[in-house]
Amino acid sequence: MNEQFFQERYPEGYPKTVNVNEFSCITEIFDGFVKKYAELPAFTCLGQTMTYAQLDEKSAAFASFLQNETSLQAGDRIAVQLPNVLQYPVVVFGAMRAGIIVVNTNPLYTEREMEHQFNDSGAKALVVLANFGDKVERVVPKTGIKHVIVTNVGDMHCPLKRTLINTVLKYVKKEVPAANIPGAIPLRKALSKGKGKPYTSAPATSDDIAVLQYTGGTTGVAKGAMLTHGNLMANMAQAYGVFKQVMNEGEETVICPLPLYHIYAFTMHCMVLLQTGNHSILIPNPRDIPGFIKTLQKTDFTGFVGLNTLFVALCAQEDFRALDFSKLKLTVSGGMALTKAAFDEWKAVTGCEVAEGYGMTETSPVVSFNPTTRIKQGTIGMPVANTACMVIDEEGNELPLGEAGELCVKGPQVMKGYWQRPEATEETMTKDGWLKTGDMAVINDDGYLKIVDRKKDMIIVSGFNVYPNEVEDVIVSHKDIVEAAAIGIPDPKSSEAVKVFVVRSNPSLTDKDVIAFCRENLTAYKVPKIVEFRDELPKTNVGKILRRELRDEELAKHK
Repeated sequence: MNEQFFQERYPEGYPKTVNVNEFSCITEIFDGFVKKYAELPAFTCLGQTMTYAQLDEKSAAFASFLQNETSLQAGDRIAVQLPNVLQYPVVVFGAMRAGIIVVNTNPLYTEREMEHQFNDSGAKALVVLANFGDKVERVVPKTGIKHVIVTNVGDMHCPLKRTLINTVLKYVKKEVPAANIPGAIPLRKALSKGKGKPYTSAPATSDDIAVLQYTGGTTGVAKGAMLTHGNLMANMAQAYGVFKQVMNEGEETVICPLPLYHIYAFTMHCMVLLQTGNHSILIPNPRDIPGFIKTLQKTDFTGFVGLNTLFVALCAQEDFRALDFSKLKLTVSGGMALTKAAFDEWKAVTGCEVAEGYGMTETSPVVSFNPTTRIKQGTIGMPVANTACMVIDEEGNELPLGEAGELCVKGPQVMKGYWQRPEATEETMTKDGWLKTGDMAVINDDGYLKIVDRKKDMIIVSGFNVYPNEVEDVIVSHKDIVEAAAIGIPDPKSSEAVKVFVVRSNPSLTDKDVIAFCRENLTAYKVPKIVEFRDELPKTNVGKILRRELRDEELAKHK
């Protein structure tokens, strides 16, 4: 469907178009907002707040260091391997100001994954948390990295608190291993070297790469999506268009538990919220639910950016349920399907509906979002401005409204392609600019989209399509079930059968109980044949359940 089809169905206030050519590059926008909102808080982490003026000063110092104290040139790549700490925006925007391409790197990567990403991207520099120094010591000699900058968690705090945090982490909690990285320089020293010294703002166009964002690690070799300045600026404008009805410039405080190195959080907190002068509360370790809630207790937050597993985990805590949610007016969900049970529980606890959206790394990431004034649970909303969507069959033919097919997207937020992988780019993108998402979707007559499932996750039972999301959504609506994952397993009679992995809150719940519940709510061929209880389900670091890992386990059993 073309853009006009969706525009005709947009509710009042949902922008039909946005200006995606207003700025030439991200640093042009950055230079504007750090001055416009200089005295306002930009980020807070572990009780320390950094204003826009301080972000300006520190990122300029890092840009100066890169240009004057290293061999890096404009267009080179720098890997940034940091969790949600204040150093992250300093380093990322400093690198961009120096014309260096950012390679976002997951801090939890194994040495094998680090080596692949550093070599694949051709990174010449690395900024890393000291907690991972032992891995870096072993990996860097196998790569082309020439400069390593190391930082500790508390490095952006005042001297007393900095010493306390770093000492406790190293000597009490034993989270900082001994490491000997030849030539490594502390980030604080790098900032000191660059402080007050001029740097040359590197010219960039909207078509230049700003970020290499790696994706596909759960389905094969990770590939670097080339996200340009134009892609990210367009998505910033598109996303803000959705939220501006409830978001005021310079007045919002938004919780950031999802990692900034993930494109979902990056676009929300480092693009949309910064451009609008708003304040992000960084949560370094959202798995520490008690610590997370203590931060929330001290914060008057107006927004929350999360995903299904996090909503479920928080709502299960009495201390969370006791919080004051009177100022919360925006909750955003993405990254994985939002179940009806999680939607209902979050609304019951906080009084705020969850606006679910959909995106991919390859689309910077936002493709669609629920209009904040007309949320339809169970959908991923409507395509954002300047975006066209269609669904196609196996032969590539566009399907009519209401029929399920592979979702394809076209818009200014769609990546330039995969870094040094023309074949993969050609498989994913058509010559006329459509991106094939690999997700099965339906476009409804009202303009709302519904994801049915990942194309590759679809289960075929006796010739019938079974979508894991549907099975999981039913199962987690059971009062004694916390999480569930459905996969297909080989079956001699029906080709495949449905197996579900369940995390239960009531230990007396049996597999027969689960199957009986499913029989009440699902067509017979969708009912799980086997139920396996687990204490927890495998997940990515951002909370997505790894069906692939569960499927691989099962396939190994059947070999």
